[in-house]
Amino acid sequence: MHVRAPTKDGDIEVGKRDDVGMMVTRGRIAAPKRLIARIGRGAVFGILSVALLGVGGLQAADKPLLAFAARIAGDDARTRIVIDFDEKPEFSVHYVAAPERVVVDLPATAFGFPDEDLAARGLFNDIRFGAMDETSARLVLTAKRPVQLSLAEVQEGENGEFRLVLDAEMATAEAFQKLVQGQEWEGSAAAADESLAAVDDDAFVVAIDAGHGGIDTGAIGTTTQTPEKSITLSFAKLLAEELGGEAGIDAVLTRDDDVFLSLSERVTLARQAKADLFISLHADTLSQKDIRGATVYTLSDRASDRMAENLAARENLSDQIAGIRLKDEPPEVADILLDLTRRETQAFSVTLAQNVLSSFEGQVGLINNAHRHAGFQVLRAPDIPSVLLELGFLSNADDEKLLLDEAWRKKVSRLLVDAVGRYKNMAVANGG
Repeated sequence: MHVRAPTKDGDIEVGKRDDVGMMVTRGRIAAPKRLIARIGRGAVFGILSVALLGVGGLQAADKPLLAFAARIAGDDARTRIVIDFDEKPEFSVHYVAAPERVVVDLPATAFGFPDEDLAARGLFNDIRFGAMDETSARLVLTAKRPVQLSLAEVQEGENGEFRLVLDAEMATAEAFQKLVQGQEWEGSAAAADESLAAVDDDAFVVAIDAGHGGIDTGAIGTTTQTPEKSITLSFAKLLAEELGGEAGIDAVLTRDDDVFLSLSERVTLARQAKADLFISLHADTLSQKDIRGATVYTLSDRASDRMAENLAARENLSDQIAGIRLKDEPPEVADILLDLTRRETQAFSVTLAQNVLSSFEGQVGLINNAHRHAGFQVLRAPDIPSVLLELGFLSNADDEKLLLDEAWRKKVSRLLVDAVGRYKNMAVANGG
């Protein structure tokens, strides 16, 4: 019998099934058991287990691989993805539930093809690719329904290039669940880098978190197509420099390069640095393109408004975008002291937000009701006053222009330094 499949498009060929239901691709039978031999050893369902951030051990990363071309074809029954590399890539595959995703881990890779060449279609409604850290990269395929890979292999071309071929086909919910359960995941532990270890024990430490990064691009500028991750990193470095020039203040960065950090890693890094404040920088988009200006958010289990709720939901998807398996969180510890610490921390977070807005007043455009709150995962440090600062909206052309303006960024960073300084003086005066 035949199954609807990709039509021929370069190396993307029509897939067929023989009379016993095995998929025939390029003249070879590619049943799930053959997938075991190709991409996994030992796992019942053929899925190689690696650490989330431990892919660097698969292949030396003196220089990144180059993925110079990609293509996708298919329908809601079967979809093929082909990515061309300059060198042979080692890879591993995982399945992640809620939603159903196929995660392909690679060594450090430079993606040299346009994003639109891997625009989601067929079985997939979202496709992301990018760096995870300095030694690894990741491809995340978010599916419309349960899927499985019937073929995942590297093929050598006639001119010395290599192509990674992924054939995905629809699967039952039961089959997908078996794939998820038949693999082991190791959690990634955040390790403080040298910049975090070098802080002065007597200094007032400010952790600056450049939102997004690596595979998680964040929002995209409407006019210039600049990714949010680049804007936040540029501003974070400038702010750290400005804060570092102040007596008694040390600034640390959660990331200083285009790498992915999970939300929990960002919080962990700040705590490892013994930060006194945590500022997470963002520049989101809204469907209402006329809305512009800065916003300061603090943590709350209940959102102040629908916009804050929606923004928090999008920001909390960062781990999902990167293909991280979300484990069930343990129940809250019934500890009154911890609860009191959190309440005190939340109060200080509000004070910090008020100081920021006071500095911005009349100097930086603000949205209406510029102090808002919602359940941002990145603000959940129980012992560090934390705010999330939306510098502006990339969906607004005027805001986008300002976000890319060096003089404006310098001005805003100085105002933030003033806000942090006033907060620090208050904290010191109160014995903090």
